[in-house]
Amino acid sequence: MSQKHSYKFKLKVVEEYLTETLGYTLLAKKHHISTTSLIEIWVNQFKTNGKEGLKTKRRNATYPLNFLVKCFKI
Repeated sequence: MSQKHSYKFKLKVVEEYLTETLGYTLLAKKHHISTTSLIEIWVNQFKTNGKEGLKTKRRNATYPLNFLVKCFKI
């Protein structure tokens, strides 16, 4: 099962990576993160989009029925 990490946690890890000498592997061990690729993704998202890049995107949005009817009206 995958673990969700909070925005604050991601930001803390990314800032730690950018300001300290620890690499991905040591940071993953220190913060009990299962894979270093998560930290790499977070760092790249931060570099590309700033703090907003670390926020979770909402998926599976729900829409009112009348909106859906208008969209798919044949």
